[in-house]
Amino acid sequence: MLSEKEKLDTLTRLGVDLNQVQDVDILMERILTEARRFVNADAGSIYIRDKDKLHFTYTQNETLQQRLHEGEKLIYSTFTVPINKNSIAGYVAETGQPLNLSDVYRIDSTRPYRFDKEFDKATRYITRSVLTLPLITSKGDILGILQIINAQRESGQVIAFTHSDEKMMMHFASVAAVALARAQMTRAILLRMMKMAEMRDPKETGAHVNRVGGYAVEIYEKWARRHSRSQNEIDKNRDILRMASMLHDVGKVAISDLILKKPGRFDAKEYEIMKKHTLFGAQLFLDRQSDFDEAATQVALNHHERWDGQGYPGHVDIATGKALKEFSGSDGKARGKKAEEIPLYGRIVAIADVFDALSTRRVYKDAWDESDVLAKIEEGAGRHFDPELVEIFLSCLDLIRSIQKRYQDDATNV
Repeated sequence: MLSEKEKLDTLTRLGVDLNQVQDVDILMERILTEARRFVNADAGSIYIRDKDKLHFTYTQNETLQQRLHEGEKLIYSTFTVPINKNSIAGYVAETGQPLNLSDVYRIDSTRPYRFDKEFDKATRYITRSVLTLPLITSKGDILGILQIINAQRESGQVIAFTHSDEKMMMHFASVAAVALARAQMTRAILLRMMKMAEMRDPKETGAHVNRVGGYAVEIYEKWARRHSRSQNEIDKNRDILRMASMLHDVGKVAISDLILKKPGRFDAKEYEIMKKHTLFGAQLFLDRQSDFDEAATQVALNHHERWDGQGYPGHVDIATGKALKEFSGSDGKARGKKAEEIPLYGRIVAIADVFDALSTRRVYKDAWDESDVLAKIEEGAGRHFDPELVEIFLSCLDLIRSIQKRYQDDATNV
């Protein structure tokens, strides 16, 4: 448990630390981790405001996590809560005032809000103390709700949150809200970039790119733990990869509508033009100034390469698009990258993109049954895809399915 001095020191560096996280999903995980550590709490959740509703967006629960096998993650359902005084989260969003409840099973009957016991019944979890705080922007708007559950002594005994906890966590929530607002703006900018591609190619929806980004992060994290990467490296790369993956097809903005919107199959010439979207996307990040630029280049350029070397665009100079001499054939064309010549991020997004494309209904096709999609992915191991990454992908299907449900095509892209 942190001392008061440690809490003050943590608050001092928290703004800097949180503002280094660019992706909103990765940031919410970090906010909850820090918030729970701050007051030694067992669980917590974040709700994000969308007009007159709160979206249950992210959660952590150490007790439930300990029931899982090593390496597994908590799967949770997303839902919405009306912003009114009937629920605890809705009350805090409606009033802008924090609620510090020592036992949610003993709420005074004169209070307008009630605790929903369904989650506890379904999971055999016991919620007691709950501290619910508004996430208020610098303009005074309610961005969402931060809820911290079951403060604990070092022995594990559940206790109430103190008045000091409440005051300290209000400062914490203010810092977190600033970082979250900035990350949401970053996400919005990325989605606007993809909206340009969507105007050209209706397959490139905000939901599609969010799903691909979510899948990619889960595959990467499991790969990284298998290869003994440090937690700091994993955290940094998850943040970068999540955003870079969303821009995998951004180069389509440079492809003619006559090709992008053609209802039938491409002829050979059209297909060659279409393949250039990988190069055009990479060229957007040619003046690389950050690790994100490097990751976005890797993803855009390499997500159509194949493990067997039959993909595209192959070994090319990004600036000119011409084949590198040492990798060109007698016809002057670039040889495709094969196996680990393909950068890791490109190999990861290749699986994520194909899985989502086959799983999703498009104007020109119905969604495939999941069993057929998985059979296609397995069949591609060692040919189209990195076989190790296919194994990893198949081992985390529950997480993949939860991401599918969260980012549905008609859902919000918060």
